[in-house]
Amino acid sequence: MEFSVSSMVVSIVCVGLITLGCKVVNWIWLKPKKLERHLRQQGLSGNSYRLLIGDLNDNSKMTKAALSKPMEFSHDIVPYVLPLLHDIFNKYGRKSFVWLGPMPSVILFDAELMREAFTKYRVYEKSHSNPLISLLVTGLVGHEGDKWVKHRRIINPAFHVEKMKDMLPAFHAASENMLSKWEMLFSSKGTCEVDVWPYLCAFAGDVISRASFGSNFEEGQRFFQLQKEQAAFIRIVLDSVYIPFFRFLPTKMNRRMKQIAKEMDTLLRGIINKREKAMRAGESH
Repeated sequence: MEFSVSSMVVSIVCVGLITLGCKVVNWIWLKPKKLERHLRQQGLSGNSYRLLIGDLNDNSKMTKAALSKPMEFSHDIVPYVLPLLHDIFNKYGRKSFVWLGPMPSVILFDAELMREAFTKYRVYEKSHSNPLISLLVTGLVGHEGDKWVKHRRIINPAFHVEKMKDMLPAFHAASENMLSKWEMLFSSKGTCEVDVWPYLCAFAGDVISRASFGSNFEEGQRFFQLQKEQAAFIRIVLDSVYIPFFRFLPTKMNRRMKQIAKEMDTLLRGIINKREKAMRAGESH
């Protein structure tokens, strides 16, 4: 009897390991090669699939190379911001694809195909190569089906022309705030070189705070600091090969990303609750 139970346990473990092995092989090789074959049959071109990493290694090298040298004085920023996509486009043209690990991503330049992908939301589902990205990217970019339709209807009125006109005072106030800082800087030094990037980041945060919540940037500064830190982690995630269930491991980065997401949620809910109280008290519309 003991022998039979032991044999059964061993058999179950063996079957489980074989099943797991088959799924891993399918995930890292068979499925990507099948998708590559279908994409090429439909007239798309791209690099051949490389086991597990795809084009991620090339993307990392190209990004480091682009960031290591100063930009030319030109509006052509694509080679600097998206060097891999720029390289793929130059090699394979307007109908191409890139490999984000074992997952191919199709590059669309045709307006009609883009419109079809956006309107047929039940056919073209959204997917992220790593679920950790959802800690930063949420909302319409991640919703599917009826939930996407519902949220689209909710936010549509905010982008009507009259609503946008209501936001102009917020843009104006944020612009004056940034320009006043520059004027103070120049008045004290006369002539100097200014790194405008941190000012533009602060300007964007100020506009969003004023237009969305009626608060100034200083009040929501912590939120945008956390968002910036989370975005840096997401960049690391995008440049890495996605390993299923890795996000559940208590690594230093995983713990920090979840802490940031929780704190951002708390801050955002606090701003919303404050605004709702002001509305109930008749202090805000």
